[in-house]
Amino acid sequence: MASVRVCAVDDLGVNEAARFVVEGVPIAVVKDAAGDIFAIGDTCTHGDISLAEGFVEDDTLECWAHGSKFSLRTGKPLTLPAYEPVPAFQVEVKDGGVHIDPSVTLTV
Repeated sequence: MASVRVCAVDDLGVNEAARFVVEGVPIAVVKDAAGDIFAIGDTCTHGDISLAEGFVEDDTLECWAHGSKFSLRTGKPLTLPAYEPVPAFQVEVKDGGVHIDPSVTLTV
């Protein structure tokens, strides 16, 4: 599967998460204060909650419901109650657009 354009870089707020569904896969996309863009699975592994509704802090995305923080780089949970990671996806920026291939996850 090829990467899919999900939005323009300028559509993303700094330190805010946005939710996209790409080929049936829910993905949370975050642009941090340095301008780096990350994409991780949008569904918290603890409680089936959209992570895009949570809080961005440093290099983590925190689930608003139970407080689990997930690494934006790896998808690994850094705090309980979640203990299973969410997938982390490679992001490509092309012609001012954010492109993601949901079939390719990062291995860290």
